[in-house]
Amino acid sequence: MSPSQKPHSRFDPYRNYTFRVRWDGRIVAGVRRVTALRRTVDVVEYRQGANVGATQKLPGRVQYEPITLERGLTRDTAFETWANQVSGSSPALSFRKEVRLEVYDDHGRLTVAYDIHRCWPSEYVALGGLDTGSEDTPFQSLTLQNEGWQRDTTVGRRPRRRPPKR
Repeated sequence: MSPSQKPHSRFDPYRNYTFRVRWDGRIVAGVRRVTALRRTVDVVEYRQGANVGATQKLPGRVQYEPITLERGLTRDTAFETWANQVSGSSPALSFRKEVRLEVYDDHGRLTVAYDIHRCWPSEYVALGGLDTGSEDTPFQSLTLQNEGWQRDTTVGRRPRRRPPKR
């Protein structure tokens, strides 16, 4: 390559990220932040009939908090397309999706994965972060309601070492 030629640079939305978000069988471009996967269990107080002074605390209903995905502006329309399905702008049989969150180590190996069930967007920010003089960059976000999540226990297992062949 001659000094006057510039190397071809390619936009890579995954370059500095150690996680990926997938739905509909593909990686969603440029997600830079995912809020915590959080669940809470309601505490139910129970008092046995004759014992008026003491109560027992028992686990009640499990609630899963909404998850917010945030990214800079990209050409990818996945956030908008899904949000439009819920708001009725485009016909859809079902607006619920299975979402997968994958976490990678520094060497690019998948270490942890969570499957998030029956998600649907309850809030969509098409263009946020526009503030003159601010160092913030424009962003999009999608808040997902969900009906639970679970860790994929097959991910991150170290394969058994086989004894050397003789």
